Amino acid sequence: MALIVQKYGGTSVGSIERIEAVADKIAKFRDQGDDIVVVVSAMSGETNRLTALAHEVMDQPTPREMDVLLSTGEQVTIALLCMALEKRGYGARSFTGGQVRILTDEMHTKARIREIDNSRIFAQLEQQNVVVVAGFQGVDEAGNITTLGRGGSDTSAVALAAALEADECQIYTDVQGVYTTDPRIVEGARLLSQITFEEMLELASLGAKVLQIRAVEFAGKYKVPLRVLSTFEEGPGTLISLEEDTAMEDPSIAGIASERDEAKLTVAGVPDVPGIAYKVIGPVSDEGIEVDVIVQNAAIDGTNDVTFTVKRAESDKAKAILDKVAASLEAREVILDKKICKVSLVGVGMRSHAGIASKMFKALAEENINIQIITTSEIKISIVIEEKYLELAVRALHSAFNLSDPDGENSSK
Repeated sequence: MALIVQKYGGTSVGSIERIEAVADKIAKFRDQGDDIVVVVSAMSGETNRLTALAHEVMDQPTPREMDVLLSTGEQVTIALLCMALEKRGYGARSFTGGQVRILTDEMHTKARIREIDNSRIFAQLEQQNVVVVAGFQGVDEAGNITTLGRGGSDTSAVALAAALEADECQIYTDVQGVYTTDPRIVEGARLLSQITFEEMLELASLGAKVLQIRAVEFAGKYKVPLRVLSTFEEGPGTLISLEEDTAMEDPSIAGIASERDEAKLTVAGVPDVPGIAYKVIGPVSDEGIEVDVIVQNAAIDGTNDVTFTVKRAESDKAKAILDKVAASLEAREVILDKKICKVSLVGVGMRSHAGIASKMFKALAEENINIQIITTSEIKISIVIEEKYLELAVRALHSAFNLSDPDGENSSK
């Protein structure tokens, strides 16, 4: 018998039929004797509907009232799922984040969890009940409803698993697990049976959208075994675990991530003096724009080119800031390129394998793909290339590092 925390996202509970299917899945675990705590999101589209209602009333709703409004989406789901379980003869109790006492800070719409009172959940488990908790929400010290922001339900599930010392936290989605790369790009992408927290964090930050970064960080910090599975298809999924539990030597690469939502900015001809990078990038960061890959090149004429990437949606705002900066620094020009993308190799095996970078560059050279920027870390190599070459680059690298399923189908072998 195990204690398992399961999380079902909006797609998984998007209709009454799907809620009934989730209840059937939970029933199988209860029949095995497992204790089950379920975290659910609002039904798909519900959060958007509630947000639209708020904006019909006022252009900029207050964060506190937005939290009160949006938290109702999950409340609907927990009640319906409990009804579906009770109809099947299983005891079930629903709880909002406040009822469980998921205590957060006071930052409305993007609160962070401080602590969780597990006593109420354990009391229900002792009565053989399935506990169904509203994800994405909590309360602050004053009792105000708060929401956790993007990826909040995943974070709720992992935090509950940590507080309950659960045997496993299972995240159910519309994919079978974590693949070596996006299966929509590479038909032979392989389903990974296991991956480290460190690798998953890198893949999530580099464009892989299977899990939210916050949830993976939380799971790694509290050593919560995390498994990604499909709600709609049976299978073992992908286990995300501690590095020492995985084979580091083979393979050297866990996966390939890609991101189209990138733009490149270059401030050309700035003075080559100490602190120039801060003078260029500082004003952009001060406006809340996240700066990613940064390269600084010095020329023989005593000038510098500073190049960096930002999210494409923020690139025009960043350029407007840089135009002012460039004028004050007497820079030659500011260049914005929105037709770029980022492709990254990730794997803890890089620590013990030499020649990964050269193999990567050779594979791209054979496809005549020019690399504009290169950045590396201990377990990652990222490149910036023209967007039109994204899929070709991913396929070439997937082949070069033999990441495809040897059986020609997606599997966890």
